[in-house]
Amino acid sequence: MKVKDLKAGLDSIDITVRVILTKAPAVIETKSGARKIQEAIVGDETGRVKLTLWGELTGKIKKGKVYRITNAWSSAYRGRVQLHAGSKSKVEEVKDSDIPVAELIPNKFPPAGEYRFPIKKSLNTNKP
Repeated sequence: MKVKDLKAGLDSIDITVRVILTKAPAVIETKSGARKIQEAIVGDETGRVKLTLWGELTGKIKKGKVYRITNAWSSAYRGRVQLHAGSKSKVEEVKDSDIPVAELIPNKFPPAGEYRFPIKKSLNTNKP
């Protein structure tokens, strides 16, 4: 799969990308408790996407290197598609292959389409 083909809500994504930018691993609070993550911007000849590595995959990628990511999934946040790799995913460094250097990767992010917050219905029927 190529970055330009990513859409929110996909599972079992296999993709080869170059790491353009990485952030240091961090611990965040989720509904399930504290989780370790690392965020990065990755891309191929078709564009860029934000990647979040979860758990033991944090700290496994380096800026400038090319990785084959298997069994990833996608989501949407603030109108953009995001890529995720976690405990069931695999991230392995590969030879540079056909992925261009970071400077030649287009600064295009796949759109997630229109995002709407779920509407919560009030249980209170006594309106003022």
